[in-house]
Amino acid sequence: MSNTCYHCGEDVPVNTNFKVEILGEIRQMCCPGCETVAQTIVDSGLVSYYQYRTAPAEKADLVPEQLQALIHYDNQEVQNEFVRNSDELSEVTLSLDGISCAACAWLIEKQLSHTDGVVRIRVNTTTNRALLSWNNTKTKLSELLSAIHQLGYKAAPFEADQQEADYHRAMKQYLYRLGIAGLATMQVMMLAVALYLEVFGDLDAEFKNYFRWVSLIFATPVMLYSALPFYVNAWRSLRSRTLGMDVPVSIAMIFAYIASVVATVTEQGEVFFESISMFAFFLLVGRFLEMRARRKAAAASGNLLKLIPAMATTIEGEQVPVKTLSVGDKVRVLPGEHVPADGIIVDGRVHIDESMLTGESVPVVKQMGDKAFAGTLNGEEAFILEVSSSKADSMISNIVRLQDEAQLSKPKIAEIADVVARYFVAAILLIAAATWFYWQQNQPEDAFWIMLAVLVATCPCALSLATPTALTCATSRMGNYGILLRKSHVFETLCKVNHLIVDKTGTLTHGDIVISDVSLQGNFDRQQVLALAAALEAHANHPLARAFRPYLDNQINVEQIENIIGSGIVGRYQGKQLKIGSAGFVLPTQSPTMANAIYLSLDDKLIATFTYQDPIRKEAKAFIKQFQQAGVRVTLLTGDSVENAQLVAKQIGIEDVVAQAKPQDKLNYLNSGESNDVTMMIGDGINDAPTLAGAHLSVAMGGGTDVAKASADMVLLGDNLDRILKARELALKTRRIIAENLAWSLGYNLFILPLAVAGLVAPYFAVVGMSASSIIVVSNSLRLLKEQGK
Repeated sequence: MSNTCYHCGEDVPVNTNFKVEILGEIRQMCCPGCETVAQTIVDSGLVSYYQYRTAPAEKADLVPEQLQALIHYDNQEVQNEFVRNSDELSEVTLSLDGISCAACAWLIEKQLSHTDGVVRIRVNTTTNRALLSWNNTKTKLSELLSAIHQLGYKAAPFEADQQEADYHRAMKQYLYRLGIAGLATMQVMMLAVALYLEVFGDLDAEFKNYFRWVSLIFATPVMLYSALPFYVNAWRSLRSRTLGMDVPVSIAMIFAYIASVVATVTEQGEVFFESISMFAFFLLVGRFLEMRARRKAAAASGNLLKLIPAMATTIEGEQVPVKTLSVGDKVRVLPGEHVPADGIIVDGRVHIDESMLTGESVPVVKQMGDKAFAGTLNGEEAFILEVSSSKADSMISNIVRLQDEAQLSKPKIAEIADVVARYFVAAILLIAAATWFYWQQNQPEDAFWIMLAVLVATCPCALSLATPTALTCATSRMGNYGILLRKSHVFETLCKVNHLIVDKTGTLTHGDIVISDVSLQGNFDRQQVLALAAALEAHANHPLARAFRPYLDNQINVEQIENIIGSGIVGRYQGKQLKIGSAGFVLPTQSPTMANAIYLSLDDKLIATFTYQDPIRKEAKAFIKQFQQAGVRVTLLTGDSVENAQLVAKQIGIEDVVAQAKPQDKLNYLNSGESNDVTMMIGDGINDAPTLAGAHLSVAMGGGTDVAKASADMVLLGDNLDRILKARELALKTRRIIAENLAWSLGYNLFILPLAVAGLVAPYFAVVGMSASSIIVVSNSLRLLKEQGK
């Protein structure tokens, strides 16, 4: 086999696989550019070029410049800004241009899912974004972007500013198309009124035909320019052997235009130029308003990324681009500036406004060793920040990614709606053909009009928009509440919860534990026992462990430390066994019954008892009461002692208490529930992780451990329990709005179809009805963005 490119004649690089079938044989290509150009030549029916050419073509510049730029996305330094890597798997959020309906999303997902190396791709038609995961050892990002380009869509890594620029450019194009269609419609309608109402009763036939030619001149730019987006979408669908929403619309317009041109040239039959112009005008108005509404729904998460500044200030005072920052770099954050990257505060004590993450307006006090997040707002003191993660792995980027992922995974009802919509288009085409045939036999002069009305009126655009727009708005609203969604089923499951299970420490209580009293039982003084306890607790990440951090002494050397999750910590100190934890763990032969106490022993001899205070959250009692009033059973499930658990439960009003539960005990309790239980677990510790993972719906407190957050379906960034109540109200409202959207879209189609078939709907009323139906569905979903109270 030849090792030269069949298109340009250059050598084919090793380990490349660019091929095109030309003249019945598979030909090797040297690069994606030559492959794409050659495929374009073949697809355009110009394969004879290769038969008669006298020299190889010049090397293709990747058709021509657009795909050349895609190669740069394979550069590792470029990818660091937007690609998230985990071993061999890579993930990126893409902006898509040209997406108009669910069929577009289905087409991209279908084509790329069969591409070698692609693990998953999910497309969101509301935000015009896609989440792409691929095996970076099998394929390159540029090749996947090229595959999307070949389908007729533009794709690039998501950047909020760039997507906004693309949006404004698209809106400007729609306004141009809309303006031309509007002007043409006015002119053509004036001529049509004169012709149909016979304003000029004695007008000669040649003048009537002249009016038709003038109408043709005005309608042609509408057909060739204003209506172009509909044809492009329809052609993409047909080329990929699927049926999109714009197929019946395009067929209707093309048929009407051809029939009108024939009637004008032959001077026989009716013309539909005014209908064509009105079709395009009303459809464009509908799409324009729909795009604006969808943009509003999608803007919230994108706006988060805009809070990350473009420039950062080094310690030396030099301004550098944020995208060039690496892990370990140190920058100075000045008063009133947004934090440029996720990092650790290495110098300074400051107040930082994290409302964009948590929804809480009160600034948070941060000091040396605390973490600050990109996009949060610094107060009145400058501080030094050591960068700990790239922009792609920042908290804001993860929030946007998880929100996108939650929106992309559709509920079952949405998947059914998309399938129904695709089959519905096929049914429309068949019904329209049958309608034309019937009326052609009985009333031929109206057959064409009636067929056009059927094609346009029943397009199921609203059906495909019913669920995605509502979920996008609801997810955005959750972000405003300081709730991060990690799984897509949250809205469905939250409506069904009938059993609430809550942890105690750090969940119902603040978790800001302080040691209030130290009781000495051995030969050690107060400072010594606190230092010994701190040496053990330094190896835990529980709120109680954090209370001992101020007493840590580097001179104390404890070895062979083991964390017994749910019980305590054990280690070796000067050859003796040192234990801290619950009474049952530290002193198996003794059973002190003090509430809010933790015990320290040396060789099983009690040397200190620490009494601590952990105030109950002020909203906890009302939170539990509202769930109980809604008929939800509430259980306090904690690893703490029975005394501590009962004390908190009594104050809050919880009757069902399970205490001294180890992680496995918690999971066993969860699994022993009744078959009709739909459980929601709220926790914050490592010992809660198995239960969080096993519950139907799980919520991790934002101040909790990373393990708990990784196991949860939702993360409560602000640690305010009231937000969960608002989330439940929002979920119920979302379910209601989705039901309203589906009822409206299905009801409208079922109502209008028989009327259109019966010839009772004029084509221009049909297009108004179809556009209005989509706008109503999107507008109804936008109600979810309205303020429901903080």
